[in-house]
Amino acid sequence: KALHEQNPMLGLRGCRLGLMIPDFVKVQTRAILNAEIAVAKAGGHPIAKIMIPLVGHVNELAATKALLEAEAAAVEAAARESAPGVVVEYKFGTMIEVPRGALTADEIAREATFFSFGTNDLTQMTFGYSRDDAEGGFLLKYVEDKILPVNPFQTLDDAVAELMRIAVTKGRETRPELEVGICGEHGGDPASIAKCERLG
Repeated sequence: KALHEQNPMLGLRGCRLGLMIPDFVKVQTRAILNAEIAVAKAGGHPIAKIMIPLVGHVNELAATKALLEAEAAAVEAAARESAPGVVVEYKFGTMIEVPRGALTADEIAREATFFSFGTNDLTQMTFGYSRDDAEGGFLLKYVEDKILPVNPFQTLDDAVAELMRIAVTKGRETRPELEVGICGEHGGDPASIAKCERLG
């Protein structure tokens, strides 16, 4: 009851939840790194990429990373005792889903080695549409009546793509080798893929 929210889509989720209730993300990190150790012991060479979601301010990422790096150090120490030769390799990155995150990507790239665009949330927050409500309500009529040319949750909107362009440009100014990817169904839409290709 204490965690009830009027609008959970804009509430305590993503990195915010981890900062308020750290055990949630600590146990996830421990599980990822222990799985990596198991694969390494079996002869593989995995590198875990730990993606911190819903970052809007670099301080959220920095604080979460500090929390998780301490957890990773504990996992590494335990691994060295049971398997001295095992190396635990991991990278921290972030989801760019909040417009402020896109606009301050130069700052965020100081703390992230990779970006993955969460285009569903970035579209929701750019339009101010709750996807679940909009698609079940007015959005199809908007497309039928040509108020919108396409459903922006199916094909990447130009304004959302512009936020992505800003993020890619600013992020690579800080970290030229920044890896950039996309998650969500826009990654399977040919028109959206073409836009992402143009963004680099």
